[in-house]
Amino acid sequence: QTVLQGIILLPLRLISITFILLLAWLSASIATFCQPGRGFLPLEGWRRRMVQTTLSGLTRTAYFMMGFQVKVKGKVASLPEAPIFVAAPHSSFFDGIICALTGMPSIVSRAENLSTPIFGTILRSLQPVVVSRQDHDSRKNTVAEITRRALSRGQWPQVI
Repeated sequence: QTVLQGIILLPLRLISITFILLLAWLSASIATFCQPGRGFLPLEGWRRRMVQTTLSGLTRTAYFMMGFQVKVKGKVASLPEAPIFVAAPHSSFFDGIICALTGMPSIVSRAENLSTPIFGTILRSLQPVVVSRQDHDSRKNTVAEITRRALSRGQWPQVI
């Protein structure tokens, strides 16, 4: 009986997750369409709210469709309380759960990830701090950018 459930549920889950991923891509595309100062200025107004609410909800829905039910105990720190989050070891796809639960903060990501189809558009809407592995000053520039965003008094989203 469980094999039969798997045969039925797996395609339904894959179709649902693909649909959610395409909705997330569409939402990210709309939020970043004709964005002034693309990547150098923070998203503001409806663009920022759209990324935070829509992508957060879609990410949570996708994890639910995969069978994960996440319960938060306590209160998530607000932007003024904690402009920087640290998530470690940040090497799995479970990092997306943290992002969804904290309102889709900016992340630190390698530059190559921005050119990935579909995911690159979604990542770009999160306004990542981009790390270039070819740049010798990349580590110093990344620390400077994280510091600049943390001290921006709420102009930029939280950084994870």
